[in-house]
Amino acid sequence: METLNLLQTGQLKGAKRLNLAAGLTDFPREVFDLADSLEILDLSNNHLQSLPDEFECLQNLKIVFLSNNEFEELPVVLSRCPQLSMVGFKSNRIKTIAADALPPSVRWLILTDNQIAQLPASFGQLSQLQKLMLAGNQLRSLPDAMAACHNLELIRISANQLTNLPEWLFTLPRLSWLAYSGNPFCCERPLKPRSLTEIDWNNLELHETLGEGASGVISKATWHNRQTRSKLQVAVKLFKGKVTSDGLPIDEMQTCIAAGFHPNLVKLLGQVTNHPESKAGLIFAFIPANYKNLGNPPSLETCTRDTYPSETSFTPAVVFQIAQGIASVAAHLHAGQIMHGDLYAHNILWNELGDCLLGDFGAASFYLPNAPHLHRSLEALEVRAFGCLLEDLLERLDKTHTDADCDRLRSLQQDCIHSVPSSRPTFTQILDEVRSLPT
Repeated sequence: METLNLLQTGQLKGAKRLNLAAGLTDFPREVFDLADSLEILDLSNNHLQSLPDEFECLQNLKIVFLSNNEFEELPVVLSRCPQLSMVGFKSNRIKTIAADALPPSVRWLILTDNQIAQLPASFGQLSQLQKLMLAGNQLRSLPDAMAACHNLELIRISANQLTNLPEWLFTLPRLSWLAYSGNPFCCERPLKPRSLTEIDWNNLELHETLGEGASGVISKATWHNRQTRSKLQVAVKLFKGKVTSDGLPIDEMQTCIAAGFHPNLVKLLGQVTNHPESKAGLIFAFIPANYKNLGNPPSLETCTRDTYPSETSFTPAVVFQIAQGIASVAAHLHAGQIMHGDLYAHNILWNELGDCLLGDFGAASFYLPNAPHLHRSLEALEVRAFGCLLEDLLERLDKTHTDADCDRLRSLQQDCIHSVPSSRPTFTQILDEVRSLPT
């Protein structure tokens, strides 16, 4: 309420950013007094159902968040804000989208967890679109016109009603991150036979929270193993059960279990049973303290690319080690017909020797049943994500080393992001090449 009072009394004049969650049912018209300066507007977590026509006076607006409101259609007035690059309407009640609802400047569009059954063909005119979040809707198809979205790099279409995965997706030259689980065409896949220990909740002693994501909460815990009469430090992930920006937590669990063991995967130890609230959960090996995140998630500015602290640098030996580890685990997953879907530095833990672990299966999907012709295309898509990761690492080489130290790796990186997906190497070929490099 304090921010609302400041807005209403004119004390926010000249503000570039406004965050306001105050149970609003009507759009606060005082926002228009900031038209000359306002660039980011966040009115999430209110009860708004519409935007007034005067909204178009916000000609400098670049980012608008209206998540967790009560919109039933995407406001057409957004199309009259020519600077808009990011639009977020997660968890509303949107059912329809008009053909002229968005300006061509949009790069990042979030429509997760709505009731959208159809996208207009005009989405194909969003030439700047890089990131499209559509999980948790009622889509039965995607318009063929979107084959013209050549800048699209990330798309989430999990937990919809799609009857197939359009083949034009695999012609997009920049697409690198795709999640599609939880659709009718994704038949449930029997898990690989493996021994997964069931760990009773009563044998777990929870400690501090290590992190919280869209799909669940990860906590440090002690597992009191009654059979071996031992104690083991572990990490427990309890799933929330609701649709996330990537898809459904149950799909994350299934792909994580099916992934099996690999030295560059966070080790899965067991599955939680007898939780008092019947929550699903997985138990992982506790990661040593000398491991840290390789990168940070994308920012509003970078959109699809990870961010790194300014002081980040890597030696060629470390880059080679990380490249080999991630190529190896990616080859392992694709051999098991699993696409990670979120192959990013922020989902990789590493230490200063270059040892690395890939985690977070929130966007993972099983290969399509009865579609062997698409399997190579799925891998080629994820190879481009690997190429983006390599580019990030190579751009941050320690200044004491010259580019010549990594010439062959740079050439491989370029092959991985080839604009023609079928011209990219497989992960097995990538792994063979990295292993042959002098370190």
